Amino acid sequence: MATIPAANLAVTHFGAVPVGLGYVAPAGVYFVGLALVLRDLAREATGRGAILAAIAIGTVLSYLLADPSLATASAVAFAVAETMDFVVYEPLRRRGLLVAILASNAVGLLVDSLLFLHLAFGSLNYLPGQILGKTWMTFAAVMVLGLLRRRYRVIV
Repeated sequence: MATIPAANLAVTHFGAVPVGLGYVAPAGVYFVGLALVLRDLAREATGRGAILAAIAIGTVLSYLLADPSLATASAVAFAVAETMDFVVYEPLRRRGLLVAILASNAVGLLVDSLLFLHLAFGSLNYLPGQILGKTWMTFAAVMVLGLLRRRYRVIV
């Protein structure tokens, strides 16, 4: 729940930042990418009901703690993207945690990027950077989980 308010603060204080390959995105892009991965991992630890409650609380926090110009865009993007991530994640979880994370995050990061950029800026100019930044976070998390699985023989 804290990653989205952190993303909003980053956008407010830092604006656009480089994300690689010559692209830029609003500074919260890394926090949002992390939020999608953490939602999936929290689902494993707490169950469906707790995650749906966390999405609702995160949406309200996102709205209350964001700069007024970002509040609605952030809350709507968070609620819809996290819900879409959840909907894709659930049936794929049986195929493995890493598969479910990759697929659900692909959907979640695209939905979040499209909604947030359209609502906050009225433009999709940052779309390639948004997608790239969130993809970096997803891949980094999957790599860490893969390493943990090998090291500790955890079933993921």
